[in-house]
Amino acid sequence: MSLWKRRSYNQEFHHKQSKYVVKEYTSSKVAAEDYQYKSHVRIQEVVKMKMPEKYVREEPMIRGPGFLVRLRSHTVYENTPIKLFCTVEGFPKPVVRWYKDGVTLNLSSGTYLVEDNIGCHSLEIARCSTDDTAQYTAVATNLHGQASSQAAVIVKRYRQGDESCPYSWLPFSAGMLPQIQYTKIHITFVVKFGPVFATEGDSASLTANMIINPNLANLQPEAQWYRDDTRLFDSKWVKIETGRGVSTLSLPHLYKDDEGLYTLRMVTKGGCAEHSAFISVADGPPPIPKSPGAPMDIKIHDANVDYVIVSWKPPNTTTEGPILGYFVDKCEVGTEEWSQCNSQPIKICKYPVSGLFEGHSYSFRVRAVNSHGISKPSRMSDPVATLDPTEFERLQAKKLGGKLGVVSYMEEVEAEGKPPGVPSNVHVSEIDRTYVVLCWTAPAYCGKAPMWYYIEKSVVRTSNWQRVNTQVPIRSARYAVFDLAEGTKYIFRVSSANMYGASGASAPSEAVETLALKGVPSAPGQVFSTRETDTSVLIQWAPPKDPNNLIGYYIDQCVAGSKDWVSANHKPHKGTKFVVSGLTTGESYVFRVQAINELGLSEESQESAPLSVKAALTPPSAPYHLALLSCDGHSMVVNWRAPLHSGGSAVKDYYLDKRRSGTTMWREINIPPLADRVHKVEGLTGGAVYQFQVYGANLAGLGPASQHSADFTCEAWTFPEPGPAYDLSYCEVRNDSVVVEFEKPVYCGSGPITGYHVEYAKAGTSEWTTSNETAVSHRFVKVTGLEEGGNYEFRVRAVNDAGVGMASLASDPVIAKAVSGSQEVSCVVDEKSGDIVLSFESCQMHESSQFIWKKNYHEITDFSKGTVVKTEGNTTKLIFKNANMEDFGTFSVGVTNTDGVSSSYTISAEELEKMLARSYDIRHPIIPLKSELSYKILERGRMRFWLQAEEISSNVTYKFFANNKELSGAAPNKMGHDVATGIIEFIMDVFTVENEGTFTCQITDGGGKAQSSLVLIGDAFKAALAEADYQRREYIRVKEGPHFSEFLSLHVGDDCSVTVVCKVANLKKESEFHWYKEDKEIIPDVKPDLSSGVCKLPIKLFSMKTAGIYKATISDDRGKDMSQIDISGKVFDNAINKISQLAGAAASELVIHCTATGIQLQCHMKYYTSEMNVTWYHGDSKLANSDKFVVGGASNMATVEVIEPTDRDKGRYSIVIVDSENANKRTLELSGDVYEKAFAEFQKLKAEAYAEKNRGQVVGGLPDVVTIMEKKTLSLTCTVCGDPKPQVSWLKNGSDVEPDDQYAVSLDQGRFASLTIKGISMDNSGRYSMIVQNKYGGESVDIVVSVYRHGEKIPEAKPTLAPKILIPPKLPIEIPQPKTQPPPSPAPSSPSPAPPKVTGRGMKSPTPTRRK
Repeated sequence: MSLWKRRSYNQEFHHKQSKYVVKEYTSSKVAAEDYQYKSHVRIQEVVKMKMPEKYVREEPMIRGPGFLVRLRSHTVYENTPIKLFCTVEGFPKPVVRWYKDGVTLNLSSGTYLVEDNIGCHSLEIARCSTDDTAQYTAVATNLHGQASSQAAVIVKRYRQGDESCPYSWLPFSAGMLPQIQYTKIHITFVVKFGPVFATEGDSASLTANMIINPNLANLQPEAQWYRDDTRLFDSKWVKIETGRGVSTLSLPHLYKDDEGLYTLRMVTKGGCAEHSAFISVADGPPPIPKSPGAPMDIKIHDANVDYVIVSWKPPNTTTEGPILGYFVDKCEVGTEEWSQCNSQPIKICKYPVSGLFEGHSYSFRVRAVNSHGISKPSRMSDPVATLDPTEFERLQAKKLGGKLGVVSYMEEVEAEGKPPGVPSNVHVSEIDRTYVVLCWTAPAYCGKAPMWYYIEKSVVRTSNWQRVNTQVPIRSARYAVFDLAEGTKYIFRVSSANMYGASGASAPSEAVETLALKGVPSAPGQVFSTRETDTSVLIQWAPPKDPNNLIGYYIDQCVAGSKDWVSANHKPHKGTKFVVSGLTTGESYVFRVQAINELGLSEESQESAPLSVKAALTPPSAPYHLALLSCDGHSMVVNWRAPLHSGGSAVKDYYLDKRRSGTTMWREINIPPLADRVHKVEGLTGGAVYQFQVYGANLAGLGPASQHSADFTCEAWTFPEPGPAYDLSYCEVRNDSVVVEFEKPVYCGSGPITGYHVEYAKAGTSEWTTSNETAVSHRFVKVTGLEEGGNYEFRVRAVNDAGVGMASLASDPVIAKAVSGSQEVSCVVDEKSGDIVLSFESCQMHESSQFIWKKNYHEITDFSKGTVVKTEGNTTKLIFKNANMEDFGTFSVGVTNTDGVSSSYTISAEELEKMLARSYDIRHPIIPLKSELSYKILERGRMRFWLQAEEISSNVTYKFFANNKELSGAAPNKMGHDVATGIIEFIMDVFTVENEGTFTCQITDGGGKAQSSLVLIGDAFKAALAEADYQRREYIRVKEGPHFSEFLSLHVGDDCSVTVVCKVANLKKESEFHWYKEDKEIIPDVKPDLSSGVCKLPIKLFSMKTAGIYKATISDDRGKDMSQIDISGKVFDNAINKISQLAGAAASELVIHCTATGIQLQCHMKYYTSEMNVTWYHGDSKLANSDKFVVGGASNMATVEVIEPTDRDKGRYSIVIVDSENANKRTLELSGDVYEKAFAEFQKLKAEAYAEKNRGQVVGGLPDVVTIMEKKTLSLTCTVCGDPKPQVSWLKNGSDVEPDDQYAVSLDQGRFASLTIKGISMDNSGRYSMIVQNKYGGESVDIVVSVYRHGEKIPEAKPTLAPKILIPPKLPIEIPQPKTQPPPSPAPSSPSPAPPKVTGRGMKSPTPTRRK
């Protein structure tokens, strides 16, 4: 206890006026005689002296924490609250920790509440106890140091007890801290500054006028300006002036860095008054259209002797393209020359700048890059000096003669020549993807010689240490290690060295893992918008699931229904709440949010629900007029009318209660709120009498209950007439008419509702008059014939076949008098856009009023077809951007929260048709022309097509077409225009016979269009072509070069051969001629004969496959000429037409050719290709390729084959060959004998084909010649096939082979036949034959076997083999038919005739048995 007293309390620190006031204790204030204190002062003096000589220091570089307002000690009574305050400054923002008697406070206990409000920190104890008596310390810490402030809290009991406390030695009779009565200064803001919306480069000024009472000269309040949570001071970018009740903050040159919430705090000892407003700074005009905005918030980290680390925040890209990277620029202080630090754009918002000079000061800026260009530079950073951060830590004061003397560096102290000690405490202060910043403690002792450090790195779990700084010595105890691998764990160690040697390596640092590139954050969660004021909205959202080093958020806003997104903030916002200001009252907006990190922007969040900007909300008024719509004896359907006053928000929730009549307790019917005003109440008691009441609720809360309903008896409705209609409303109130709207009854009675009657009566009377004698089917009626100024009520009766039903509840009374100043809906066609616009201006508006448009008195909710509602102030427009003939009818508009302001306009079908025509004319304006499209033939036979418009702009676009095919302006053609004269021209380099037709020029200039055409056909074209040819020949003649006297053309001969022909002239011996197709050279069979002047290229088998662009060139040393023809389109069609004409005229009559699959009809002609217009007919039916008919042909004939013909296929067949002039027809009657013969031939071929397919065959395995040594075993094996399975016989030299001990014959599975000869001898040499046959025939195969003795030369047997002998089938050939049902038992049939006998009698295989 005594030790604590000595350390924390000293009588010398008592207040001069009160010996009981405890002054706070700080470690920085020690007695003046203390030597350590004087040393510190002396060092600071030397530092101040040296700094102007060597470094440029700026005020923002002083970043250590400091207390502007320190803690004050307090004495309080038990069970009372206490709150300790302090204000801390520093950059980066200091972190404040609280201690109680030197022990960290346990904030999780709930006893203590700590708050941080923009640098103002507080510690609150809600209910003090004697245990809370202690010394409390606030310690502020950031990267640049720490500071502390202390205060004592004494908690007294109301009654003095025996319990002691650490302060029990103080007398209770006197207050520990006498109450200090400060002069209370009241500050009232008279003129407040509001939100400011500006762009980069502008200036802004915030001024607040205030009344200070009392206004004492020596007690003036201190004006403190803050941007977000950072206090502002006079600087290059901020000017502050305060005095005489006025405080002004000026921003002479705005950057996006200046955006934020600005707060003015007028601070007095008795408290403070404050006012805030937001300044929005948008991107200025970009240097290049669609280039990105400038980056912002340039920060310098870890400044060292030769490098700094620069970071920044990315700009928003609402409408610009995505950012590709950034350029970092540097400028040395005192110069204006900016140099680019990186040659390639970097994609992350952090960059280490190396290669700086020690002792110099630099400023930095950043530019963003996208696909359109480079942004303007950001605001340059504050100057930073490249210093050794540990330089001043190495200073020490040397005492000379009992007084302070010389201040020097530690290494300048005389010492023996020894190497330095080992560094210690190696740790990492900053980690990034590819670098870390190392810090360590210098050796405790070092010599006079200069000292430096070596750094080594090693990947964790390896033993390989690698030197980091091999070239550059490190003199600072802080260094950034670059070029590390992402996501890898490293350890580091440091050694020191001087001229006398090196120390050992320090202990390795703890393992640190470099950051991995995780990508941009995920999209933020759901976005909510709530009303704030009549011009602002509060936006809240959920943070992204993957923040990935989140920097902040960008918020975008958009008017509902449009896609014009704009940024709500232009500087990243850190929190998940943001107030969007500067909105239009009554306008609906949607919002979205993007998250940002150093890699860029995330995907956009989902859009918020549309929100109309309105003032604060209130609960709605009570619903009213509860009505019974139906009852079935155990349930009731009730309805009520919406509250008259919505409270500024739509009433979407209702809560319904019930009670028995005569009781007082209400019971809830629905727990979840009801959305509709019609509800079926279940579980009622039959015959019981009930009452109901209802509450309405909106966003602001629950409104009052309605007046309870009348008594409703739970008895089933059985009457045949309909029940009452409901939800009566009225609109378009005029002096003599009202439009009444209503909903269909719930109870329809015994049949469907066929119509409605509307009745009206003056309020307070019961004399009801029917407005419409004839029932109407729609649910709106315009009631006319009313007295002006009369007060009327309306009701509706539904009608069915049983009669007129129950009357509805009467509507709210309405006075038949038009609202003063009311106007009608107007309908026009917009002269600029061509849109059909219904416009209405309301004579009354409330901030919560809304316009509701209806078609035929049904609200318009579908805007997908180009229907748009635009509202500005008290004017609304219903715009049809894509109107069509379905958009006629009655369009009405009503204004909510007014005295019934509404109007309508009826668009008839005839009027709509006229407006659509006018809209088309406006949207398709005509550009006036001075002259239509004309032509002029230029030198070298080039054709110039031109026209002249009255006026064109530099943005004019145009296209030229020839026969609906767009012409290219690429070389050798040329296309251009002259804005001054309005002339547009196209110069065609080569004008040929293919260009005959129509030439068209289409012009577009802004919204205007024009078109002009020139027809060049017949004699006019021939004259133009002749003139072009003449000009071209003349040009070539003057140039004396080879040329085409006739360009390429396509020629079809009488034999239907197709040839590309051209003529050349002005040739010499060295002239070369080449053919090309699709730029690939063709080598013809016959070389072109240039001496004749005519060159031909035959096209074999002319068809679409041979179509394409053919080109010919003629060249020598004098020049080169080229001609080409596009054999496609019209040229190809003309050639096919000519071939069709020649082939059709010479086509032969149809002939019959039978095949195994059907009957084929053939028409022989000179040439046939599938591109010809050839059609086959069966009778009058046109034939096409199918399973039944196969249409095709060869190069000399056209064919059609009838597959599997039947009697239905008999008849007349014809072929029609059509050309542009004639149709040649050939006919064949396929019936009678002609058909029978053809069918028989088809059946025969079909049977033969079937027999050939299924006869016995040898499919492989037998050799032609076999040479074998005596006494060996020979096995002749092969595979046979056939259906049914064939019989196999073996012959030797024409005689049957009988099986015995030497010969063995087998047939395995009916497929594998073999003959085995054991112990073969010379007698076994000879010709062996194998016969394979079944009922469909077979074949005989010969094998020559040559046997030689052991030791003899193997003979070369070259026998003359007999060809394979085919065995004909048994006649007639039977083709099995497909079976659809089990066949009856077959009758005995006569045996088939034996097959023809083959020379010799063969030996049969054991299986199957061969029939004789």
